[in-house]
Amino acid sequence: MPLPNRKLPRLTGFDYSSENSYFVTICTKNKKCLFGTIDTLNFYGKIAENELLKIPSRFKDIRLDKYIIMPNHIHAIITIGSDRAIRNLEPHDDLSIMLGLYKSGVSREIHKFSPGLEIWQKSYFDNIIRNEDAYYEICRYIDENPVRWKLNKQG
Repeated sequence: MPLPNRKLPRLTGFDYSSENSYFVTICTKNKKCLFGTIDTLNFYGKIAENELLKIPSRFKDIRLDKYIIMPNHIHAIITIGSDRAIRNLEPHDDLSIMLGLYKSGVSREIHKFSPGLEIWQKSYFDNIIRNEDAYYEICRYIDENPVRWKLNKQG
């Protein structure tokens, strides 16, 4: 029996190293709550946050604009091409490379304490932020995510 066609997670033909802001969501394996509670990051959540905060120093011309670590997923806005002084001098790193290295860095650190723990769902979700209104709408979504989480868990 043939397997169903899997929807491609990336926009076909789009250059994910192009100067843009990207809204990304990275989920834990089986949506397991590994990073603490909605109010407090646990040890693993702090590792996830620490590795996320390292992204701008590990890649040139990258800015982490906004993020939130939820119990079982992470939302972030990552901007490629944030520094006009170095823009167009060298090609930018691809978003998928950045996120792959981020996920492997978090896994490596957590596996020091919990070898074999499956941390991440395969791939990630992304949205290319096309204009300022969309950017601010996504910022609001990130800010309101903890409130939505609490409401969904109560109801």
